[in-house]
Amino acid sequence: MSINSLYVAGGIAVVLLFGACTKQLKNDVNGPSDASKNLTADVAAAPDPDGLKLHTFLRANGPAYETYTVDLQENATFTTKGGRKYTISRNSLVRPDGSPATGPITISVKEISNAAGMIFADRPTATNTGAPLESFGEFFVSAQQGSTPLRLRKDSAINVQAPAKVGDQRIPMWNGDTSITITTSGYNYVNQLITLSTTISANKGVDWQQVTNPASAYALFDGTNGTLNFRLDSLIKWTNCDKLMSLPNPKTTVLAYFSSNYNPATGTSFGGEEPSMLYFKPTGVNSIIKFYNTIFTPPAGFEGFLSYQNAIPVGQKGTFLAISSIGGQFYAEQKTVTIGAPATGTNYTTVTFNPAPVSASTLVSLINSMNTK
Repeated sequence: MSINSLYVAGGIAVVLLFGACTKQLKNDVNGPSDASKNLTADVAAAPDPDGLKLHTFLRANGPAYETYTVDLQENATFTTKGGRKYTISRNSLVRPDGSPATGPITISVKEISNAAGMIFADRPTATNTGAPLESFGEFFVSAQQGSTPLRLRKDSAINVQAPAKVGDQRIPMWNGDTSITITTSGYNYVNQLITLSTTISANKGVDWQQVTNPASAYALFDGTNGTLNFRLDSLIKWTNCDKLMSLPNPKTTVLAYFSSNYNPATGTSFGGEEPSMLYFKPTGVNSIIKFYNTIFTPPAGFEGFLSYQNAIPVGQKGTFLAISSIGGQFYAEQKTVTIGAPATGTNYTTVTFNPAPVSASTLVSLINSMNTK
């Protein structure tokens, strides 16, 4: 029996067939919107053990959920450790059958506010078209009553007030999903065609797409108390308060070579658990750009990643963090660079890495130090 799988991510549909896996499923051709439209690959393999070890480690050291209990007989408010105030209106949460949820309700919140958190949680800041974003916070909120998940009533929202030191009057809001859907179809034991859908983790971490609901599309700055005020109009979905970075310089494509300690299983890791990763933080900007496209059929010493085509400004100063997990050992290298112009006759710029063995504690320190880069 053959299985046809439809991969849907950021508006891109890719047919998966049995055959040789290829990381190019996640690559772009001329830009994110053209990514791998005509490529075929195997159904995603099981997570690579080195990648699983690395991502389990990162998640364990990253931002944690905060849990609050509220009673929606009246409006409820709570303030997280990061100083953000959440207000939930009476009758705004409903059960799966649409009836209002009353009585004690458990709210779980995860917030990401800095570069280290973005790396630990694998939540980089770029739009679904690859444009880099400067973040003022990423948020994930869920609600349940007992074991029953709740959702927001239509036209309702959770109001958030976040401390801010910026004078921007309107900052766009973005929604992102951390999952993609694989739809498999085939013939069953009585020769009937059936279709099943499975949701799995997306390798990109998040595809940020600008909120279109006018009531929730922007965070508004209140200069009287120095806060950003915005609405979350959906649960169980990442929301990002970000503005597009101003990048006036000419752009280039950056190829990042790992001269050693690159795990080749990265090329077939479709589930968001790559054993080698590369992050870039522009200097002085609360942003993390993840290089998730792998170099196709590289010779020895040229394995690694590349940016979106013509996406990184020439002259941009920033810090890379290259990470690998091989045979239970972590490897890392942090390198601060200024992106150079392509050499004559070429259309790309290169950066080379040689990640060295590091302890778990050293890797945590390197990630945390990205906050100040």
